[in-house]
Amino acid sequence: MTLPLLLALAACDAEPPPELRVAGGDAAAGRVVVGERGCGACHVIPGVRGAVSWAGPPLEEWSRRGWLAGRFPNRPDTLVAWLLDPQAMSPGTAMPNLGLTEAEARDAAAFLFSIGAGRAERVPAGMPLAPGDGGPRPDPRIRPRDG
Repeated sequence: MTLPLLLALAACDAEPPPELRVAGGDAAAGRVVVGERGCGACHVIPGVRGAVSWAGPPLEEWSRRGWLAGRFPNRPDTLVAWLLDPQAMSPGTAMPNLGLTEAEARDAAAFLFSIGAGRAERVPAGMPLAPGDGGPRPDPRIRPRDG
């Protein structure tokens, strides 16, 4: 294996549970997609250099989240659809259409589902974040609720 590939794999927390695995997705390739498409311009993303922006929600521990965009179940098929065309799912959302191919969306989703996969069970919507789970902001925050 090459050094960049080893570093990319090290950035992924762990293999997600079977229900969160993205068919045809490659987490290491997804980390590259997320970095190249500039996702860090809006999101805090562990393992992606320079991804420290708070314009959008932080993507820390993605695999533990119950909801996507506060409205959709956080499942592989839903995340891939969101990455392909967020405006179709939630017109007017601040999330832009990045022009990803199906393969890129699957890889990016596989990478996101690897973030936090080595931690405890999924956290249901509405449950407060644990200290340190919400990034550098000291104030407590709540996970989004359905609806």
